[in-house]
Formats: sequence, C-alpha cells, structure tokens
Amino acid sequence: MRVTHIDHYNIRLKQSDLKAVRDFYVNVIGLTEGARPKFQFPGYWLYGGSEAAILHLAATLPDSADGISPTKPTGQFDHISLKASDQVSARARLTAAGVPFDERPVPGWRMNQIFFTDPAGLKVELTFDMEREDHIVR
Repeated sequence: MRVTHIDHYNIRLKQSDLKAVRDFYVNVIGLTEGARPKFQFPGYWLYGGSEAAILHLAATLPDSADGISPTKPTGQFDHISLKASDQVSARARLTAAGVPFDERPVPGWRMNQIFFTDPAGLKVELTFDMEREDHIVR
C-alpha cells in the first residue's frame, strides 16, 4: 500500500449549522457545491479546482446510529491545510467576511500560510507557494 495524498476531509455538523458552514466555504473560501451521492442524511460535497470533492459536510441526525456527534472533541487533530493561490484575494475575502486570520511565513521555504477558524470551529490553513504567487497577474 502507498498513500499519495489526502482525498477529502469530512465535517460532521448539527443539521441547523449545515448551510452556514456550506455558505462559508463557498462564498468566502471559493469552493463550489457539486455532485453528492444520495445518502440518507443531509449534506454537501464541495469541490476545489479538480474533479474530486475535497470537503464533505454531513449532518448528524438526532437518531444517528453511527455514534458520531458534532460536539465530540477532535483530540490531537490540529488543522486542515488547503493548497491555494492568490493570497491577495484570500486576504481580501477573509477580511470582507470579517474572518480574523493569522499569517506565518514558513522559515527557510518560499511558502506562506494563512490560518483562520471556520464557522464549525475548525482551524484551517491556506498554503501558498510564493514562487507561483510572484507570477500571478492581477
């Protein structure tokens, strides 16, 4: 077996929080809602710049038999990182949405990170390749 990359991440939410979190990732982060299997529970699959959904949002229903609760702590999990481009636009979108963020250049590498918290309370990182950022035409 060989693991090559993260396929997607899943956020379990109360059904009442589902649309707000979806709207954040679509309107602020720029993902797009796309095809999703006809599961027995509400949710969304959100896509980035490829044919694969990178974020699954799923409602945990009160009678859920899977034992998963949106209020369980994530333990040692710290954050998810999304590869991104055009950090000028990212800063502007986060600022316009009133989302506080923190920037950290990666020491010794031509990378910059922008960290923020999503409406579900999860820490998200946007990672920018500064070699590519230098060539973005605005």
